Amino acid sequence: MNLQADASRGGATPGTDVSKSGLDAIVVRFAGDSGDGVQLLGNQFSQETALAGNSLATFPDFPAEIRAPTGTTYGVSAFQINFGSRVIKTAGDQPDVLVALNPAALMVNYKMLRKGGLVILDSGAFKDRDIKRAGFNVDPRTDGTLKEFRVLEIDISAQALEIAKPFGVSQKEALRTKNIWTLGLVSWMYDREMASTMEYIARKFGAEDPIGKANLAALKAGHAYGETHELSGDVVPVSMPAVKFEPGTYRLVSGAEALAWGLAAGANLAGLEMVLSSYPITPSSPILHILARLKQFGITTFQAEDEIAACCAAIGASFGGKLGVTASSGPGIALKTEAIGLAISTELPLVIVNTQRAGPSTGLPTKTEQSDLFIAVFGRNADAPIPVIASHSPGDCFDVAIEAVRLATKYMTPVMILSDGYIANAAEPWLIPSMKNYTPFKVQFRTETEGFHPYVRDPKTLARAWAVPGTPGLMHRIGGIEKDYNSGNISYEPANHQKMTDTRFAKINNIADDIPEQGVEVGNAKGKLAVVGWGSTFGPINRAVTNMRDKGFDVSHIHIRHIWPLPRNLGQLLKSFDKVLVAEMNQGQMLTLLKGQYLIDAKGLLKVSGQPLKIEEVTNAIRAQLES
Repeated sequence: MNLQADASRGGATPGTDVSKSGLDAIVVRFAGDSGDGVQLLGNQFSQETALAGNSLATFPDFPAEIRAPTGTTYGVSAFQINFGSRVIKTAGDQPDVLVALNPAALMVNYKMLRKGGLVILDSGAFKDRDIKRAGFNVDPRTDGTLKEFRVLEIDISAQALEIAKPFGVSQKEALRTKNIWTLGLVSWMYDREMASTMEYIARKFGAEDPIGKANLAALKAGHAYGETHELSGDVVPVSMPAVKFEPGTYRLVSGAEALAWGLAAGANLAGLEMVLSSYPITPSSPILHILARLKQFGITTFQAEDEIAACCAAIGASFGGKLGVTASSGPGIALKTEAIGLAISTELPLVIVNTQRAGPSTGLPTKTEQSDLFIAVFGRNADAPIPVIASHSPGDCFDVAIEAVRLATKYMTPVMILSDGYIANAAEPWLIPSMKNYTPFKVQFRTETEGFHPYVRDPKTLARAWAVPGTPGLMHRIGGIEKDYNSGNISYEPANHQKMTDTRFAKINNIADDIPEQGVEVGNAKGKLAVVGWGSTFGPINRAVTNMRDKGFDVSHIHIRHIWPLPRNLGQLLKSFDKVLVAEMNQGQMLTLLKGQYLIDAKGLLKVSGQPLKIEEVTNAIRAQLES
């Protein structure tokens, strides 16, 4: 069950009486230098918010540089959270509150803030040289730059230095506590309990560590500052009521965590041990880090010397009777393509995780995009089809990973999972599922010797036999050179190659009979307009369509999980609408795929900026289509 939706109007800022205004969501964006601990600040506030029972969605937005020059716009790190008393589906279009810990953070982020929103500044960071380094000609606090917003200036740096004095830490370490001081202030503003953060500080530093004591003091001081100072006439604490979630146990989960756990769960349902072989690459690396801590569940992790070696090692694991998994991002997937072709030729199960990022080559490694659909579906030499499935939110990654394992082992084929940087890094409340609700799909290895050859097939699935090396009487060889359909021996016969190619195609195409028919997420199964999406565009499309339907517009939302093969009924479903709008974060890859498959006159809402799709962008596109 997905537990996120989005406010359809501006959120509440401190000073707003939520119960009277009817506003039920707040968007807060923290921003500062890469060394300011902004991601930690955001993560801890998210934990406090989740424990308060609010629904939420987060958006960590940070640079690719390990350490850009201090105080420059290149080094600005941000963390956005949308939380509220209704189900949340996106991290929000516009922040209601911006916390800027230096001038560069203000420069990069202030134009995102909604009019009338609140800006909280660390005035201690606004020195003349820092203002100019950020790209301002004059102090933005005095020249009218911020005239459309409410501004709250606090010398957070001075507060942090003063609070840390009794603990004997260095000035550098003292300044590092300003993120925790800010967390204390914002926790006061939104009536958050800070026990989870206090426990985190104690775990990280220990009870007697001076740095830990300084951080704990900073947290309490920030909270006390809000309680004891008249910050402004209308900045008062806001208490956001808890959401009535479906009963169960919840935790805050990122897409990378849910995907890693889903792979582990899928291997368990298949009755297999798993071998993850990867090469570090942003934003895919966390999957390797997470699974490396799960050895007790029959999981082996291997960091290879390059992407091709990583993929080949995973194929070798599958040849040996394990579940081979490899994970990467766009450039790494390109490098793996030759090895993926080997897995297609040998017809071995292999799960390939592609956490998409922006741009070709190095591009924008920490920004998000959906531009790997073509390479997933078509990006290999020769005719080499594989199933492709896409997750649409952090929590959805768990079920998508299980589905990938099921298809890979049932059909003896590589399967590619499409996630992206936004899904991988974002977090949402997740109802921890009971594995009793999942049907096992235990793998049956070939043990019967009579009539065996490596390409003997199941007549229904067309999957070849999976014989573990060392099984008595089942010695065999497989490889990249074409094999004879009836014996598994090397064959150069034209008719045989035609038959093997046709069979591999049929095996993948027939998976369409083993996946759900395409449904409608919101709206009717026919009408004036269908907005089609896939992957992380789910939240903004879903909220925009819901909002427009509430206003009487005839529009529906269709979201595709099974990218290839496509669901059997998808073409007929799309033709039941007068117009089709495909919203995606690329130059029209799903749009092109659907037009080619079904010959429909679809239009595209295409965004390639490295930033997630916004509700407003989808809403405007819907209005344009229906009013044209």
